[in-house]
Amino acid sequence: MPLLSGSHASGDAGATASGVVTAIVLRPARRQPAVVVDTALALAGRGLEGDRASARSHRTRQVTLIDAAVIERVGRQLGLGTIAPAILRRNLVVRGLDLDTARGRWLRVGDALLEVTGPCDPCARMEDVLGEGGWDALRDAGGLTAVVREAGRIVVGDGVRVVDVPRPPGVA
Repeated sequence: MPLLSGSHASGDAGATASGVVTAIVLRPARRQPAVVVDTALALAGRGLEGDRASARSHRTRQVTLIDAAVIERVGRQLGLGTIAPAILRRNLVVRGLDLDTARGRWLRVGDALLEVTGPCDPCARMEDVLGEGGWDALRDAGGLTAVVREAGRIVVGDGVRVVDVPRPPGVA
C-alpha cells in the first residue's frame, strides 16, 4: 500500500516545497560513461533500474540528487560554461527545490517516494572530470543521497516535492 499518493494525483498532504526533474542519469558500471535518459524506474530498496547502485542493496545511497543551479554555478566558477549532467554522475538533477530543505526528509519524485539519507560529497574524480578546483567547487554542494521507499516511474519534467510521511499512531 502506498505511503502517499503519486505525482499524477491531486497532491500530497503536507507538501512544503517543490521543484522539477531536469535530467535523469544512469551509471551502468563503475568508471563507465553515465547515460542520460528521459525516464527511469525507481525500485524500492534498490535504486534506479539500469544504474549500478541498483545491482546490490545499499542502505543509504540508492539514488543521488543535485541542484541544477549548482551545476550551473560550478560551470561558471571553473570557466567551463555548460556542464553536461552526466559528468557529475548524480542520478537526478532537480531545479526549483532548495535541496538543503530536503535534508532528512522524504521526497515524492514522479511516482516514487525517496527518503533523503544524507549529503552526496564529491569524490576525487571531480578533479579529473572538471579540472583543478572541481572537487572544491562541489564541496558542501554535491547534492544528496536517498533510498527508494516506494517504487515508481520518474520522467524528466516530473515534480519533486518535499512531503511529510504520516506515521502510525504512537510512533514518534
